[in-house]
Amino acid sequence: MAILPLLLCLLPLAPASSPPQSATPSPCPRRCRCQTQSLPLSVLCPGAGLLFVPPSLDRRAAELRLADNFIASVRRRDLANMTGLLHLSLSRNTIRHVAAGAFADLRALRALHLDGNRLTSLGEGQLRGLVNLRHLILSNNQLAALAAGALDDCAETLEDLDLSYNNLEQLPWEALGRLGNVNTLGLDHNLLASVPAGAFSRLHKLARLDMTSNRLTTIPPDPLFSRLPLLARPRGSPASALVLAFGGNPLHCNCELVWLRRLAREDDLEACASPPALGGRYFWAVGEEEFVCEPPVVTHRSPPLAVPAGRPAALRCRAVGDPEPRVRWVSPQGRLLGNSSRARAFPNGTLELLVTEPGDGGIFTCIAANAAGEATAAVELTVGPPPPPQLANSTSCDPPRDGDPDALTPPSAASASAKVADTGPPTDRGVQVTEHGATAALVQWPDQRPIPGIRVYQIQYNSSADDILVYRMIPAESRSFLLTDLASGRTYDLCVLAVYEDSATGLTATRPVGCARFSTEPALRPCGAPHAPFLGGTMIIALGGVIVASVLVFIFVLLMRYKVHGGQPPGKAKIPAPVSSVCSQTNGALGPTPTPAPPAPEPAALRAHTVVQLDCEPWVPGHEPVGP
Repeated sequence: MAILPLLLCLLPLAPASSPPQSATPSPCPRRCRCQTQSLPLSVLCPGAGLLFVPPSLDRRAAELRLADNFIASVRRRDLANMTGLLHLSLSRNTIRHVAAGAFADLRALRALHLDGNRLTSLGEGQLRGLVNLRHLILSNNQLAALAAGALDDCAETLEDLDLSYNNLEQLPWEALGRLGNVNTLGLDHNLLASVPAGAFSRLHKLARLDMTSNRLTTIPPDPLFSRLPLLARPRGSPASALVLAFGGNPLHCNCELVWLRRLAREDDLEACASPPALGGRYFWAVGEEEFVCEPPVVTHRSPPLAVPAGRPAALRCRAVGDPEPRVRWVSPQGRLLGNSSRARAFPNGTLELLVTEPGDGGIFTCIAANAAGEATAAVELTVGPPPPPQLANSTSCDPPRDGDPDALTPPSAASASAKVADTGPPTDRGVQVTEHGATAALVQWPDQRPIPGIRVYQIQYNSSADDILVYRMIPAESRSFLLTDLASGRTYDLCVLAVYEDSATGLTATRPVGCARFSTEPALRPCGAPHAPFLGGTMIIALGGVIVASVLVFIFVLLMRYKVHGGQPPGKAKIPAPVSSVCSQTNGALGPTPTPAPPAPEPAALRAHTVVQLDCEPWVPGHEPVGP
């Protein structure tokens, strides 16, 4: 019993058992406010003028606010080991770069605010590790690209995604379709031009979808829209409703938007941008019967083609309609053609066969389809052996032949034009093309009295050698029109349509009057026209010859003048020949003057110019010469 009081005395001296203490907390960064007295711990640094994430952060913090600073990048070590962080705000900084794995340790993070920065793209590794993220705010950046796997780690937990006010032209729609728990999706104020059908069909919890101010011309119906009532404003909306905003888009009000027009909405932000008859009108003020489509009309197709085996071939088909028809091709064997190792199908309706084989010949079918119907056209392709070479006379005045370098049409088009004249389809009886020459043709059509209320006639034509469709609007009282802008040696497909007012609906409609195919005459090639290089060389040679001849004539004239003047330069007097005058001196008598020797004969040409001057003193009588 004496031991018990001793033990009671020793109990206060024993260390009390307690949980292990954590490491010493880091000091609060300069210009920041830290809440470390109670849980949860928080570090608040808004507007502190920070240039980077402070390195002395308390790694136990649950909230970190770094908004309104000048942080330019987020490095891998900036947020390392912050496993308990729940809320991170980096809004309104100058962040251009986020290192891959910068958020890898933030596995408990629920809200990430990166709005108001300068991010241009988001890759697959930048958001890695955010497995519990619920709110991701990326608005007011410069995002132009979003990787398909950027949201993989948070796809099952994300509830709020804001991508508004960016530069996104495309989105990974398949990745967005996996956000099964998303409640709010902001895609407004971007550059989206289209939304694929069924893009939101798996977003069963979506309550607000904002696609305001994009470039959408149509919105495809989605199964999600049919399951939930669509509203325009979130106020007073039931929990099971979907708030859909799509104002500020250039909507094309045709039959593809009838489903949206049938919804009961009260907003007036949406307006029609096209067609011209409905442009500028409020979407909800347009009657449902005015949302119409036009079936496709094939306006141009390739003429029958003949190509040698092993060479490429291009089949063209153009169609118009509202909405824009999609063109597909069917082979002579009935198979739908697409991109393969031997063929390429282009969105503009061209089918290119890279290497033709003898079995490729036959009738190819062009199918143009849209929401209002479809139209078909046949194009014949003949694959045979290479044709024998043809010799072209380059100096003749005959029309251009296949293979001439200055022919206006390629060999395939020229041969096709000749074939159409004999084996082409017959011209529609309603439309006739007469008096067609090399660059002009007269189009005539009968009176369309069965069609009431005709406003104008529309002529559509296109050449087989190009892809440009030309329109001409003709007054309703006209029955003919002269086309004067045609090219020689071409085959043209032409259709005349009557534009009238439908009495049943009061809308503008079109009805084909008829179509025709014709070929313009080939132009004659000018005879003997010298080429420009030849003319230039001839002129240079002639000018050089004139200069050389002038120099030679000048030299010859100088030589002749030199000879005429006796070897003296012209302009100098000739030195006279010396003449002796002897005056004898005697002793008081004048002796006989000796006769001077006759001068040497001079040339006749020079003798005429010789002057003899005698300088003698006159003799005076009685004067005696003085002796020496």
